[in-house]
Amino acid sequence: MTIIGMLHHRLDPQTVIKSYAFAAVAKAEGAQFFYFTPKSVNFDNRSIRGKVYENGDWHERMMPFPDVIYNAGSPEKLSISKDIIEKLKKEIPFTTYSIGNKWNVMKRLKEAKEFDKYLIPSEIVENVDLFHKFISFYKKVVFKPIDGRKGKRIYFISKVGRANFEVKKDTEITKYSKPQLDDLIRGQLSTGTFIVQPYIQSITKSGQIYDFRLHVQKNGEGKWVITTIYPRIAPNGSIIPNINNGGFTNYLDPFLEQEFKEEAYDIRRMLEHFSLSLAQHLDEIQIAQFGEVIDEIGIDIGLDEHQKIWMYEVNWRPGCPPAFYLELDVVIYTIKYAMYLASNHKQIKREIKQRQKNKDISEVKSETTQQTTNKDKGEVKSEITQPSTNKAVDKEKGLPIIAITGSAGKTTSKAFLASILSQKWNVFESKDYWNTTEHTKKHKEEINASHEAVVLEYGMAYPGIITNHCSIIQPNISIITNIGLAHVGNFDGDIKGVAKAKSELIHGMDQNGLLILNKDDDNSKYLETKQFKGKILTVGIHGTADYNAYDIRYKDIGMTFKIKLQGQEVAMYIPILGEHHVYNALNAVAIADYLGFSPADIQAGLNFKKPPRRLTIYNCRDDITLIDDTVHSHPQGVRAAINVLTNIAKKRKVAIIGQMRELGDLREEEYRKLGEFIYEQDIDLFITYGFRTEEMGEAAKAKGMDPSKIHHFINKENLHALLEKVIKPHDTILVKGASKTNMFETVKFLDQTFKE
Repeated sequence: MTIIGMLHHRLDPQTVIKSYAFAAVAKAEGAQFFYFTPKSVNFDNRSIRGKVYENGDWHERMMPFPDVIYNAGSPEKLSISKDIIEKLKKEIPFTTYSIGNKWNVMKRLKEAKEFDKYLIPSEIVENVDLFHKFISFYKKVVFKPIDGRKGKRIYFISKVGRANFEVKKDTEITKYSKPQLDDLIRGQLSTGTFIVQPYIQSITKSGQIYDFRLHVQKNGEGKWVITTIYPRIAPNGSIIPNINNGGFTNYLDPFLEQEFKEEAYDIRRMLEHFSLSLAQHLDEIQIAQFGEVIDEIGIDIGLDEHQKIWMYEVNWRPGCPPAFYLELDVVIYTIKYAMYLASNHKQIKREIKQRQKNKDISEVKSETTQQTTNKDKGEVKSEITQPSTNKAVDKEKGLPIIAITGSAGKTTSKAFLASILSQKWNVFESKDYWNTTEHTKKHKEEINASHEAVVLEYGMAYPGIITNHCSIIQPNISIITNIGLAHVGNFDGDIKGVAKAKSELIHGMDQNGLLILNKDDDNSKYLETKQFKGKILTVGIHGTADYNAYDIRYKDIGMTFKIKLQGQEVAMYIPILGEHHVYNALNAVAIADYLGFSPADIQAGLNFKKPPRRLTIYNCRDDITLIDDTVHSHPQGVRAAINVLTNIAKKRKVAIIGQMRELGDLREEEYRKLGEFIYEQDIDLFITYGFRTEEMGEAAKAKGMDPSKIHHFINKENLHALLEKVIKPHDTILVKGASKTNMFETVKFLDQTFKE
């Protein structure tokens, strides 16, 4: 479930009308939403004292860091918390970035040239003399604040005769002499920066002033779409069509048909094309100049008597359309884009880096061409060389191609490592749980010269598969996280067979590369390392290893630990629960340290966005905590998840455990051991789901667990019916199961049933 945080400068969400709409739509789209201000952020424990909407009111709740932040407050008022916001931006993707004030936007467009033909000539009014030079040329001008909003403080000034002026503000028209107008101009300039533009009117057949608002947003696929285009018509006697000044709106098609007859369709298509083209253009400028993407703009334009488009202004936080249910459309797009961004921000970040790199190369080529031309003319004596493409590693090490395998921890180790390396490099990271050989073939096609490191996950269910992975992409750095019982049924129940299949990574990688192993994992002793000629580094917690974590503690929604790194003791935090994830972090730390990353870079990278459904915490009503761990399930993983449950539970501990597959002949023995383990952990309510999983409950009962605390189901509806009855306030509930058993359905049921 995506967690969306709405950042605003106001303390009370009830004063921000759209906050309710966002809360409602987020709920409908299956996302968790909360409202917060910068001062409510706690970076030490990565929590935020936010507000959630439930039962008709806003309630304060302690929330984890969100997956994505919708930046909704005033930049001016949020500026006092700039340090907090910049720190958040380094860790969490923001949906909304400022494209600058209206003047800066127009300046960017003018410099980029592609849209400069639509710009109204504009000048910053530095003094009265400049204003008079401007009006003497254009006769009718608009004088307005550079950061004006809602049509406020706009003056329409016309020159009448040789020395008099007519000034229209709102619906009032006043005659001014030159000295009087000079006093007005000076008075306004003393309050802030103003600009002056020629007055270009769009007038209906009935003589009313109008303009068009073009509202465009990114959708749930990250693509620009038109939310709406609508005319804004000024009331009789006014020349400001802004809705806040009494203007009104209409549906686009009837308006166009009334005003333009047979040309209506062509004008509509022209407006649509202009909207999307300008949005894409501004997005590209934002990427090139600031490394950011934008998600929403409002464009105000007019049509002159020749039906030429003139751009009045561009707003990066446009107000919601005032009618026709369009406010809800705006919110829906925003929420869906936020969910898209949460899932794809790493890929977006890579694309931004690539675009910037392409731009830099293009600029260097252009400069080289120019210098060569100048040289030919005898003006320059030195050459400009192309920038080096060497990576930030020793040439002997080359491009780091890192493959990760193991019975548990592959995806999390990969996510940790990619996050750290991305602090400095453009990293290719295999997507989510893509770890089959078919995925590796796709990755080979996608990796290109822009990538400075490659981080891949190699899955395995049978002998020969990892050898196939390595034949497609040969790694020069490898991690084997551990050797466990996952897929042991495919190896006649022999753990040595699993180790042999995992050893294919050692044999298939660069034989002079780097290998990371878990010193604490007993079964890793079966790995075939004797013939390996490269460097082996070990990680551990309980035994002596090259990279040891110690002083490990649970802290809020994550873990803290210490490690000796580059001659100093460094404190680390990972935003995921469980000692077993400290091993995954150590794998990443070892490689990053080997590649020359600083402790600060490593610390920053460990604050990663964890893979979905990996010990994800949902805070439900009545102080109920739900732990979602429904991607993979094997005995080692169940024990690790139960340890998390016992460490974070405040009161009752509820364990819902699904079927574990591919245990083969070891199933009965492992189920018995798990039942006994769960009894020893003093679990208050033990529920099993799936074929033969009742064997775990029977083992717990045989050890002495109260039979009334044990339940077994093969039907999810019956399971959910029981949960609805037995779950109590303050319970902590673990749902553990493999994706194939669809245990995530139980997570969704509990989250919806006990949603705050």
